[in-house]
Amino acid sequence: MQTDGSWLSEAKKDIDQWAAMMPKNADNQLIDWQWVASLDMERGIGAAATQHIDAIAALRYWRSSETGSSATTAVTGRPAPSLSARQLHDLLKLDLAIRDRLESILAQCNTTFMTDFDRLIASYRLPRALAYANRRLCDEIAILREIGAQMRLWTITQERRERVTVPVLHPYARPADAADAVSVADTANGDRLASDETSASVIRLDDIQDRTAEIVNGRASRRKAAREQERSGRYAMSRANLSGVTSPGGSTLFDDDSVFAAGQASRSEEGRRLADYRKPDWRDAYLPGCDVDNVMGVDIETTGTDPARTYIIDVGFEFMNMMSPRPADAPAEYRYEQSSYVTGDAYGQARLSFGVTPENAAVGNDLILRLTGIDVRDLAGGPRLFDEWPAAQIGLLQRLEQQPYVAHNARFEHGFFMLNIAGYAESYRAGNITIIDTLPMSRRWDDGSIPDDEHPYGDNTLESYAKRQGALDSSKSERHLGLEDAHIMLVAMKRHLAMLRAEGRGPWGADGRSGLGGKHCGRRW
Repeated sequence: MQTDGSWLSEAKKDIDQWAAMMPKNADNQLIDWQWVASLDMERGIGAAATQHIDAIAALRYWRSSETGSSATTAVTGRPAPSLSARQLHDLLKLDLAIRDRLESILAQCNTTFMTDFDRLIASYRLPRALAYANRRLCDEIAILREIGAQMRLWTITQERRERVTVPVLHPYARPADAADAVSVADTANGDRLASDETSASVIRLDDIQDRTAEIVNGRASRRKAAREQERSGRYAMSRANLSGVTSPGGSTLFDDDSVFAAGQASRSEEGRRLADYRKPDWRDAYLPGCDVDNVMGVDIETTGTDPARTYIIDVGFEFMNMMSPRPADAPAEYRYEQSSYVTGDAYGQARLSFGVTPENAAVGNDLILRLTGIDVRDLAGGPRLFDEWPAAQIGLLQRLEQQPYVAHNARFEHGFFMLNIAGYAESYRAGNITIIDTLPMSRRWDDGSIPDDEHPYGDNTLESYAKRQGALDSSKSERHLGLEDAHIMLVAMKRHLAMLRAEGRGPWGADGRSGLGGKHCGRRW
């Protein structure tokens, strides 16, 4: 495996395969694969990167101006970057357009790869390369936004828009008593106030707003409409097929709407909510089977929730046998970060830390700092980045293939592994990887998770599940570190399975599964 960035250019050799199988993106628009081929994924695809603009130096310049320092050369080692409000606006506009275009392609890659039953696409390295480039592009976008805030062109708030949270830019409002004062930060040419450039004649905020929510919610609405249309078609066909065999008064299944409506009205809201909660759904594919034993629990911490935009910074894993004894030769004790955690039946513990780009570190991430205690500002120049460390990827993949791996809300880990680990997507498609998820175990088999007014969709967080299963003290909180979270997850899973087995429920119930269970692709040969 290549250990430098040349694999990014090598990945372009797969474009013809992808173009033949995926002519359209996730928004049903034709893909310009020649444009994809033109992207310089090794050196950067952002507008600032392609124009050789040092965005970090520009950010440091404006931050030093904010603190009253004029020694920009001493801070950055070079003269202050010349970046006007108009230039900043245009760079940000270009970057957002590139990202929207690229992510519409990435959003379609998984479906195309997994439904390529003739295996015309041999490798998933092109989507990994595009995601690699997109992460760096997102770093550049974040820096440009922060520069604008430091220049007092705008302020930034994080706002929830249905399914996603997005940064929203607002015009900077100068305090009334400072209207005639000299701005702390002059523009690079020294004769205009940066905040004076926010006039409509210079920049517009509406064309540099983040469109992620609009795009994601639009796709979700189209998928919902397609599902409803398909469901309506099946319903109509069912009526047609039964039209000749119904009772004299009509179909008791489909025609007596008044009885159906009355029945619905008589059900309590609580009963309806519970019935909906207990319905089988796609998550059940991740449930363990009655023969599950040796598993690897894994948990990752990241700089965000989107695997095409953010970085893996912490991976923790360990092993546990659900039925057979712990290996006799395994070390007796392991010291976790939380002193209250005991080794118990766990063995093979590992904690891996990874870095971020200098651009990502320059902006910082207060949310992740509060959640995990990991300050990304300390990671630049320290640990290697996971998506640039082939040996770490190979080592993790080999372990994921050896036995089922377990995660809580496993689609999260799976999504990051698909776009970060060389060979993972190919191995998963070949049926070499089995995934078990403790979230549907909580949802399906733990009565304490049932929806209530406080948790209308059920209480299925890892912390709640672990507490109900006695794996986490009720006075403690989930640590949000990979190894510690993997540990309480496996302890909870083992205790839960022991109880279910004793009661003849879950995997040992009427609707249980034989074998190891879990989600995996069927092997073709």
